[in-house]
Amino acid sequence: MINAEAACDDPAAAGVNWTGCDKSGLDLSSVNLTNAILKRVNFQNTNFSNARLDGADFNFSDLSHARFIKASLKDARLVAVTAESADFSQARMTAVHFSRARLKQANFTQARLEQANFYDADISHAHFDKAILNQANFERAILADTRFRAAQAEQASFLEAKLVNASLQGMNLFKAKLDKADLQDADLSEATLDKASFREALMDGIIIDGASMNDTIWANYRRCRPGSVGECR
Repeated sequence: MINAEAACDDPAAAGVNWTGCDKSGLDLSSVNLTNAILKRVNFQNTNFSNARLDGADFNFSDLSHARFIKASLKDARLVAVTAESADFSQARMTAVHFSRARLKQANFTQARLEQANFYDADISHAHFDKAILNQANFERAILADTRFRAAQAEQASFLEAKLVNASLQGMNLFKAKLDKADLQDADLSEATLDKASFREALMDGIIIDGASMNDTIWANYRRCRPGSVGECR
């Protein structure tokens, strides 16, 4: 059975199709939009706090200044969205797709983003403090001036990412891949860098005071000895 495309005035419901609609400034907190088709929608300043958005398709939509506080977006697709200054704090976003998204100044504080895909996204000046980012993909992402303080990013990939002046204090990067990343002037003090890889990374001005570097592979392919703290020995 083929469902006809829904109209823009259809109520919020699981599976609704609002493709191309204007839903800016609405209060959609706590609604169920599981598996909804929400492509190319204007959601500027819309409130999705505590909403159920698992599997929803937001591709190419405008989410600027939208609020997703404590919302669930597991397996949601947000490819190439504009979500500058959006608030995703404490959201549950396992395996979410953010590739090529514009996320400047977005807030991901304490969000759960295991296996999230941020490939080639612009996430500069964003906040990921205390976020869970294990196995997330940040390859080629722009993360200049972004904060990751005390974030968990075990086995995450930052290949060729731009992390200039980023704040990664106390971040857990166990087995993370940062090969060819631009980490100039980044602060990784007190970070866990055990078994991480920094092959050919740009590291001028990097701060690694107190960072744990057991078996870390440094920019020059040198492997740090077990017990290395604050420098690769």
